[in-house]
Amino acid sequence: MEEEVRELMVEQLKDTFSAEKQALRCMQKTVRKASAPALRDGIQMHIEQTQVQIERVEQIMETLKIRPGRKVCEAMRGLVEEAQHEIEEHEKGPVLDLVIVAGMQRIEHYEIAAYGTNIAIARALGEQDAVSLLTETLEEEKQTDLKLTEVTEQHIMAAAMGNEGESSNAQGGSRARSKAS
Repeated sequence: MEEEVRELMVEQLKDTFSAEKQALRCMQKTVRKASAPALRDGIQMHIEQTQVQIERVEQIMETLKIRPGRKVCEAMRGLVEEAQHEIEEHEKGPVLDLVIVAGMQRIEHYEIAAYGTNIAIARALGEQDAVSLLTETLEEEKQTDLKLTEVTEQHIMAAAMGNEGESSNAQGGSRARSKAS
């Protein structure tokens, strides 16, 4: 049974490696389409972070003597394709920024789920170095997701709603949600 779990870890790591590389290419194409400086800066920061995350996965695979091969993460392929199609449907501006955030958060949520599973498997197999590296990446993915929400609430939503002079804040976002209820 342990050998089967180890094989699963290998496949999951290959899938994660593919997912990160696809997400990186998507962000590199998307960053110049963002209007809000805070969103552009956030995407650029996450591009750099993702490059380090890919290096971590490579480090784990090297340690475990795994080659990435040609595995393609089909789930990420679908998320990226959907995001790209939605982006193409909008002109540059605050609504496109919202579309970009929505696509990026879907990608982040997928990565958060993948890293959580990878950590559980590595922990069960006693691969503590892998657990540490994967946990570091998981925390970064969670922070990116939170930052995307923050950028949306503080910089994009007011402009998308036509209230460019108003600065949305977390409290204003709560009031807006309360009114919608």
